[in-house]
Amino acid sequence: MSDLYDGLTRSARSLPESGIVTVFNYGRTRDGLIPLWAGEGDSPTDPLISDAATRALQDGQTFYTYQRGIPPLREALAAYFANLYGRPFSMEQFNLTCGGMQAIQMAVQLVIGDGDEVVVPAPAWPNFEGAILSRGGHVRFVPMALGERGWALDLDRLFDACGPKTRALFINSPSNPSGWTASAGELRAILDFARDRGLWIIADEIYGRFYYGDGDVAPSFQTIREDDDRILFVQTFSKNWAMTGWRMGWLQAPPSLGQIIENHIQYNTSGVPTFLQAGGVAALTDGAAIAQAQIEKAADGRQIVCDALQPYNRIRFARPDGAFYLLFGIEGETDSLQSALKLVDEANIGLAPGSAFGPGGEGHFRICYLRSADQLRTAMARLTDWLDRQI
Repeated sequence: MSDLYDGLTRSARSLPESGIVTVFNYGRTRDGLIPLWAGEGDSPTDPLISDAATRALQDGQTFYTYQRGIPPLREALAAYFANLYGRPFSMEQFNLTCGGMQAIQMAVQLVIGDGDEVVVPAPAWPNFEGAILSRGGHVRFVPMALGERGWALDLDRLFDACGPKTRALFINSPSNPSGWTASAGELRAILDFARDRGLWIIADEIYGRFYYGDGDVAPSFQTIREDDDRILFVQTFSKNWAMTGWRMGWLQAPPSLGQIIENHIQYNTSGVPTFLQAGGVAALTDGAAIAQAQIEKAADGRQIVCDALQPYNRIRFARPDGAFYLLFGIEGETDSLQSALKLVDEANIGLAPGSAFGPGGEGHFRICYLRSADQLRTAMARLTDWLDRQI
């Protein structure tokens, strides 16, 4: 075993086990367990979408296809974003990937090499770090602070963390796991800094429509970018349209990079199955009500989990500004992974341990509240009963 391990690349050996997956695997077969550990809801994909994919499959759309995605889907993406942000988009900006995770992996492949650094606000979804480590890159975390007004990012600390080896800033807003959402002013400052330093921005705005402030969408780089800005947007169909298991997303980039991105798709996956893309077209063109139902479910879930934990003086949290997670801390908690495993055994609920999310995460737990109201109320009753028994 040692010889096999030693024969692997340094970057392959450096990838840590995900604490989220550890808890997931520990409890996934428990009878009656309520799983709030992963970033998905409890609704299956709507028939409007799945029927479109089924028809395409039955019609024989099972052959190799366009590496960057079928034109109708890329055109639908351009129209969808034009409507969302009130500015023109071109289909040449959009490149289909096998899930949002592949979009992240490809963005990193495009701009990060061995020894390069990426600055990442934390707590952060562990897959960001994993993608960077897999390329031989290094992560410089910038811890955010939890105050009376919620999680906050110190821009001076963010900029000071950028050194001579820094190639990119990874900005996830609204954030998984904290729900932190950058203001328009913060995004402008970050973009100005990146332009001045010649840095790339990898922008994860996957939760942009799950926003609890003013307006229908969170502040975005989309509204302030220029066509030649060094911004790579990673996105997915998973959240808005309950399509997590479809593994279909996209990378949005300046059109001039189209051929380079197509080459990477060719040598990574050779594209997304055509019949799945037919479902994506249906989601974008006819799935507005589906997305709205997801957004409303998240808003209701946010209220339920926050109200349940509010009375506890030992609990630290802020009502999230965006996304569909609550990251809460327990006073005196020092090993969130072991406590998450105990919650599986003793409360029959699954939470993600805060230690999985890097600096600032330990002592916290992440709840995904994109669930039915009844299921969430049951889960929170189990959690608060468990908390009462710990005193």
